[in-house]
Amino acid sequence: MCGIVGYIGLPEKTAEHNALDVLLEGLRRLEYRGYDSAGVATVSGGVVESRKKAGKLANLVAEIETSPVAPATVGIGHTRWATHGGPTDQNAHPHLGDGGRLAVIHNGIIENFAELKERLLAEGCVFESQTDTEVAAQLIGRHFADDAAGDLTEAMRLACQELEGAFTLLAVHVDQPDRVVAARRNSPLVVGLGEGENFLGSDVSGFIDFTREAVELEQDQIVTITHDDVAIIGFDGTPAEGKRFTVDWDAAAAEKGGFDTFMEKEINEQPKAVEDTLLGRTDAEGRLALDELRIDPEELKDVQKIIVLACGTAAYAGTVAKYAIEHWCRIPVEVELAHEFRYRDPIIDETTLVVSISQSGETMDTLMAVRYAKEQGARTLSICNTNGATIPRESDAVLYLHAGPEIAVASTKAFLAMIAAAYLLGLYLAQLRGQLFQGQITDILADLHKIPAKIQEILDNSEQIKQLARDMADTPSVLFLGRHVGYPVAMEGALKLKELAYIHAEGFAAGELKHGPIALIDEGQPVFVVVPSPRGRDSLHSKVVSNIQEVRARGAKTITVAESGDEAVKEFSEAVFHVPETQPLLMPLLTTVPLQIFACALASEKGYDVDQPRNLAKSVTVE
Repeated sequence: MCGIVGYIGLPEKTAEHNALDVLLEGLRRLEYRGYDSAGVATVSGGVVESRKKAGKLANLVAEIETSPVAPATVGIGHTRWATHGGPTDQNAHPHLGDGGRLAVIHNGIIENFAELKERLLAEGCVFESQTDTEVAAQLIGRHFADDAAGDLTEAMRLACQELEGAFTLLAVHVDQPDRVVAARRNSPLVVGLGEGENFLGSDVSGFIDFTREAVELEQDQIVTITHDDVAIIGFDGTPAEGKRFTVDWDAAAAEKGGFDTFMEKEINEQPKAVEDTLLGRTDAEGRLALDELRIDPEELKDVQKIIVLACGTAAYAGTVAKYAIEHWCRIPVEVELAHEFRYRDPIIDETTLVVSISQSGETMDTLMAVRYAKEQGARTLSICNTNGATIPRESDAVLYLHAGPEIAVASTKAFLAMIAAAYLLGLYLAQLRGQLFQGQITDILADLHKIPAKIQEILDNSEQIKQLARDMADTPSVLFLGRHVGYPVAMEGALKLKELAYIHAEGFAAGELKHGPIALIDEGQPVFVVVPSPRGRDSLHSKVVSNIQEVRARGAKTITVAESGDEAVKEFSEAVFHVPETQPLLMPLLTTVPLQIFACALASEKGYDVDQPRNLAKSVTVE
């Protein structure tokens, strides 16, 4: 949910890397994780200097310009997605403890905060906010003063033993101005390694401007950073080692690159995102070689069922995967919303492969579902875009997307990369199990490698759909229809419009139309229809054309996304957006793109912030 960043450097680095400048730059890159409020705290001259403000980061910057902060070598910063307590100045982080000598920021939810708060109130603590975070600050402050003998690391450890829920905590204290202490449980945290300075962040974006060398932390660990050291212990005090890795993208990858918004940039990066996801996945003989999969091939041959776990856009990518994997592998595939999965007593065992899909690798609902699946004996595989994230670390195997950073909250390029990765998994399983001839797999891979150029062709000819979006800016409702792999594309198209433009939008399986949704059709109702290829399942194409006629007869304004050369839809469409030909199962990689462009352009025309839609955060790290 929230974005967190920590920094400590040498005094002589202050002119080069003033702590405040490092924190603000990190928060700028992390603002996609939450933008209800932002705040910083630095330690200098024996005092904690804290500034915080509701609203976007720009409000905090303005506050600091009005009330400057002294140069410092140590500090923490936070950008918030509100859970406990509304998005107000008072509820913004950091929160103070130990008489204002301690500052704490927090990502996650402390589930037993009410019980702890009642106890602390009885002990005389005074609270200034409605947040669960202030409870943690007061608790750490009490331990620092009473039980930890003035050791911030020990105070954090003692506090963590009392906290329940999911949390990352960062703390600084005036009595130990040479360190930042942090703890994590079920919430993301990564360490950045510099020269004479070190960093903390909820992801590597928080310090990518300064270093690409990083350290992963495991669950229930506390890290203490000084300017020249990183020390890790478990919540039980046992020393531990983190796993080092190098970030494979740089700061320029997270900039807008000449586009007005990150979303426009990421839509236009989709050819490369898909290309990079496919890159290096075959051996010298042209056979698929997914080296990241750490599961014995013999075990994969024995898989009897696949369950895909995901939320939101990732769940629609999983639904596309279901069609492809079942067709190529003849293995039954279920697609589950991760937040429902473990609460319905699912039937899984050691012959079940559970595939989780998460761009961030930190989605809490998905993480908890993966842990449940492992407890039941299933093998787990993660499809993820973030190196070192929790879900791939805790899974038996991982298939990384390599799509680069996705900053806009509503997913675009990661969605296509997820689908491409799922296709690779399906083809790999078909190869292992002998369900397809190698020549068939080679042909499908060849068509997959042609997809990036075809996406580029759509992007190069997108003005028509942008103009339609501008013309429809006042539309109150849009419906989307699709069949087969077009059905999840229709749902994703509707989700993008809801996320970005805040209007009613629904995606339906076209065959469901006559079972109820057709009652929504009124004069002038816009209906997008994702039309199957006439070269594939002919009966589906003709049935969808019939659906188009049905809604037009009731006054709908029909807009179709169809394959190049499909002339049958023109007669029944107000507008047709053609995409290049490809195999029917691969069509979502193309038909999705016009719907993304439409949603982005319509929301922009309405004057909305497409990168940071209201009420949303990029990574949902609480249940």
